[in-house]
Amino acid sequence: MDFARLEKNIIDVIKEEQAKLGYRKEKIRLYYPLSSLNHFFQLDVDETGMQEKLSRFSEYEEGKLGSVEVTNKGGERFCFHIPEEGAEYVHNNMKENEFIKDLIGLISHHGCKMEDIFELFRQHSDQITIEEMHSDEFDYMICFENDPEDTYRYCFKDEGCHIIYHRSCRKIMKNLDLENNCQVRQKGEKSEAYNTWNRKCNRYGVL
Repeated sequence: MDFARLEKNIIDVIKEEQAKLGYRKEKIRLYYPLSSLNHFFQLDVDETGMQEKLSRFSEYEEGKLGSVEVTNKGGERFCFHIPEEGAEYVHNNMKENEFIKDLIGLISHHGCKMEDIFELFRQHSDQITIEEMHSDEFDYMICFENDPEDTYRYCFKDEGCHIIYHRSCRKIMKNLDLENNCQVRQKGEKSEAYNTWNRKCNRYGVL
């Protein structure tokens, strides 16, 4: 089985965490819903079938993330236990000009504007898409075009005193009606799509 997409997502999540909180050689737990795992593998299996598929993931990660333990205590949530060597591996392979590190560093500064974020994307690539989102949830969606290393959609909201963002894959956005979110809502009202996506991001820590 090809674990490359799952591995990349786990590494990207850890990179984002280290960019926000700094590096520590420590164990990490990440949670993924069954639907996301099926998406990575282009499968449609139940919890038992997925547990069987993931039984070989630890062997695949030897020399990289290390001996990763995957558990499922009922329900559709799987926990990935990343050992300390996995955190170290990601840290050692973090590029000096890693985009997510530059992005988090930028938006953490007081006074960051949307134009600053646009410019950061342009510094990393001359092929980007910037779309204004007609909703209360986000102001802009930005992505890199034809970049196999970064296929995420970045959504930004200027809340006045600071800018917040969410990062997700295109399929999740499309399924939750966020990619083409043009509905007019009362100010402050959150769409069910946004609430579902936000719960997934916060609960599972997936992209």
